[in-house]
Formats: sequence, C-alpha cells, structure tokens
Amino acid sequence: MKSDIEYFYNIKIENLNSKGNYYFFESNYNQYYFVVLTRPLEDLQDLLIVTSELQAKNIKCHEFIYNKDNKIVTVIDDIKYVLLKVNYNSNESLDLIDITHFQKNLVLNPEKSKLYRNDWANLWSEKIDYFEYQIREIGKEKELVLNSFSYYIGLAENAISYVNNINENHMGQYTLTLCHKRIYYPNYPLNFYNPLSFIFDLRSRDVAEYLKFGFFQKKNVMLELENYLRTTNLSNYEYRMLYARLLYPSYYFDLYEKIMANELNEDVLVNVIALVDEYEIFLKEAYILINKYSPLEPIEWIMKKDVNTL
Repeated sequence: MKSDIEYFYNIKIENLNSKGNYYFFESNYNQYYFVVLTRPLEDLQDLLIVTSELQAKNIKCHEFIYNKDNKIVTVIDDIKYVLLKVNYNSNESLDLIDITHFQKNLVLNPEKSKLYRNDWANLWSEKIDYFEYQIREIGKEKELVLNSFSYYIGLAENAISYVNNINENHMGQYTLTLCHKRIYYPNYPLNFYNPLSFIFDLRSRDVAEYLKFGFFQKKNVMLELENYLRTTNLSNYEYRMLYARLLYPSYYFDLYEKIMANELNEDVLVNVIALVDEYEIFLKEAYILINKYSPLEPIEWIMKKDVNTL
C-alpha cells in the first residue's frame, strides 16, 4: 500500500501503519489518513463545500487531498479510498460547549442537501427490521447478544414511537446544523473534525450521542446536560427530539453491528448490559430536567423507575 499511496499522491511516506479500514502515516511533518470510502459518492461534493466553508472560517477540519489525476477518490484493488490531511489532532477531549460552538458555523442550504439526515423514525425502523432478520439468520451462537437483544429492540421501539408521536402532534420550529454520523466519548478532534463524518441534522443529535457515550464512560453527563439546557435555547420540538435520541440505544447497536461483523467479541456488551438500571435512572432524571424547559410526554415505565433500587 505504501508504494500505491506514494504513486497516486506524489508523496514520501514515513511510518505507514494500518488499523481497520484505514492507513495512517506522516509526511513532511504532516499527518495523513488514507481511508476506505464508506459514504456515497454523491456526498463528496457537498462535503468538499462544507470543508471549504469551515476552513474559510479558520476551523481546522481535516482536508481532502486530490490525487495525481485531480480526483478525490483513488481506487486500489477495486476499493475506493480518500486521503485526508489531519489539520487538528490533540489528546484534549471536546465537550458540549465545543460541540455547540461548532454547530453554529454552518446551516443547511440547497447546495449541501445530500448531507441532510433527520428521518430518524424511519431510519431506526429499517435498521431494527434488518437486525431482527440478521439475528435470526446468523446470531444463534452469540449468547450474550441473544440474551440482551430483545430489551434494546424494545427500547428502540419506544424511541421510534416517541418520535412518531412528536412528528404527528408537536412538529414545530427547529434548527438544522452541521453534525456527525456519530459522536463518541472521549470526543477527540481526530474524529470530530473528520469530514467523512459530517451530516446536517437537529442540534440534539450530537448532544445526545455525546451524553450517551459519556454515560458509559462513567462521566457525570447530567451536569453537562444541565449546563447545556441552561445556556442553549432550543424549541419545544428540539427538546422532545433530544429526549427521543437519548432513548434510542445507539451505544448498544454500534457494538452489535461490529460483533455481527466479527470485528469485536460479544464480551464488549458486558459493561453496557451491567448499566441497564443506571441508564434507566439517567433517562428518568433527564426527563425531569428537560421537562423543566418544555413539557415532555412521559414514558410510564421509565417514570416508575425507583432511584433507590440501586
């Protein structure tokens, strides 16, 4: 791969390493990532526009590098790759304040329409249907997955019903901002400023994902949620959708997909499953807190959760 990259990009590589579906290396004191393209080709033009606008605002997102043929995509052994120059890499984790500031930089317009995501209920329903089919076909030997799967499917169905109810009865004003396919915790700049993760969605998307993943890293996310709600003016619709996103167990399904692809051992689910009761209490506390800013429809089984049972 080293010779291929050097050939296509006329670049001298130092210290080529690989992990998963990408390679990383240094060249002339710069850091680069050569990544398998998993996004649709039609997204790329919009992503180029977004990165250009961010760089014009002096926001150091990672930069797409053109190959010798003046193309973004390089095909090697029938696999599509893109090369990214890393413009901001630090071991300092970005918090909700950083996420909020980032979201204020760009709004959706017709030029970037291919990056728009907001049909949560349908997307989640399609994913659940596929997961249920998949586990029937190839999941029979994964005991930990089988024993936990139904619970998280039920939680996801709660989230879908919540979104459908909101869209039917409480659709209102909202802001579409630059978000990410997934936010993790710790939220490092290497992932946060990767344009291959950029999409446009409700502000609550990144916020909820940060809180969920922070919770499972034993972070005091309730304090961060409280600070966020106190300093950010959301619409009633956005408050409700924030809670719907907290309900949806993306933290479980992300691991599930990697387990089913044999990228992870199912033992990684142990820590998530062990915190089921704690997360239900978090959902109750988050409901009470958000409800102070905008009335939410209660989910009875969550509201009946006794915080003294732990």
